[in-house]
Amino acid sequence: MMTRLTVLMLVGLVVFSCQRNPLKIDVSEVELDLIFKNYEDDLFAPADNLEEKVLELQQAYGTFFNLFNQHMIGIGEPGDEDFYPQLASFLSDTMIVNLKREADQRIDRAGLKHDFTEAFKHYRFYFPRKVVPAVYTCISGLNESVVLADSLIGISLDKYLGADFDYYPRLGLPAYKIRNMHPQKIVPEALYFWAMTEYPISTQASKVIESMIYEGSLLYFVDAMQPQVHDSLKIGYTNEQLEFCKASEGAMWAYLAEHNLLFSTKRMDIKRYVDDGPYTSSFTPESPGRVGVWLGWQIVRSYMKKNPEVTLKQLMENQDYLQVLNESGYQPD
Repeated sequence: MMTRLTVLMLVGLVVFSCQRNPLKIDVSEVELDLIFKNYEDDLFAPADNLEEKVLELQQAYGTFFNLFNQHMIGIGEPGDEDFYPQLASFLSDTMIVNLKREADQRIDRAGLKHDFTEAFKHYRFYFPRKVVPAVYTCISGLNESVVLADSLIGISLDKYLGADFDYYPRLGLPAYKIRNMHPQKIVPEALYFWAMTEYPISTQASKVIESMIYEGSLLYFVDAMQPQVHDSLKIGYTNEQLEFCKASEGAMWAYLAEHNLLFSTKRMDIKRYVDDGPYTSSFTPESPGRVGVWLGWQIVRSYMKKNPEVTLKQLMENQDYLQVLNESGYQPD
């Protein structure tokens, strides 16, 4: 005969299993020796001969050396006539030197390496045949936040110095962007862009709902790489904005459906609901930007929950976004 205590224990187990996040996996046994280098330390290290330093950097950093000089700070390559004068000017520029000093004070490189290592252990678990990218940090003079190339990610630390960093408003950057320019945003943002590079959107996608679900799959990828990280960090919302989306989910979905916006192919409709901004113009000023992305994220989560046999690899390779919608069972209240 089943006792009341046994019944309660069984109910507790059922509740626990329902609430457990299937993406929270044990990766402690996954072997990974992540290449993580701080280019800014070697670049700004004192040297008697700039040409000798450049040669050492070129040998040590290879592709990233070229990416940094040509695309991040735009001074070309060592064979160019103005390369060395421009590099010397960059290294002695007061603003650049200050950015380097602030990055040293505000960003924990060891902690950053740890977080990237844990994230890419998940990546190796889900994508064992994929190459894990090397990660390079740098100071770019507030140019690029994240740059990507074959098998590498470059991070401009000076774009993540904190919402209180006074340079950002002085440069005229809007508040909604500054809010996400902090160290905790580095890893989830880099993972998001890495997923976008590895799994680009279908060239056939033309509808608002397709962009929503594609963007949602990128955030689900970040879910899988960093299951312990709060949703607000992954999408870049404040807690209040996140609560707004949760409370208004059904109303926002109904609005898009009733106004025939989900299947709109107008570029401005896609931008309105997918691109970032201070808020979404169709809704109240309390709404965040990118509410279409947030809704797409919930659709993808619903799809993966309802179809547990679908792997992360299969999700990311699936460019039939309407299939994801149809098989998600998504019905917000």
